[in-house]
Amino acid sequence: MRTLILAGLILSALAAHGQSASSMQEEPAVTHRYIVERTFRPGALDHLDAAAKAKVNANNEKHGVRWLMSYANAARTKTYCIYEGPSEQAIRDAASANGLPVDAVTEVPVTLLPQ
Repeated sequence: MRTLILAGLILSALAAHGQSASSMQEEPAVTHRYIVERTFRPGALDHLDAAAKAKVNANNEKHGVRWLMSYANAARTKTYCIYEGPSEQAIRDAASANGLPVDAVTEVPVTLLPQ
């Protein structure tokens, strides 16, 4: 079930960024894509504004990490974030620099499209 959820998140992210491919494509070795699962206390995401996002992006850049997008559950206590970066450790280091929790980091190098 978790694999299906992750695949759906990736497909949505790719569609939102206008990427297309055949039914299965592996990304070049230079770019690594990850899904980062996070759990927040209730209300923690209520004040996520442009300034906070800019700070996160600036810290990410220092670690060679790029935040593509995130999805949150209805309660806004769980997020699934799509990132690009050089390594899982870089993703974790950027999260630490931003004071963000990390439940799991899963590398997702293969893109599967429904077409």
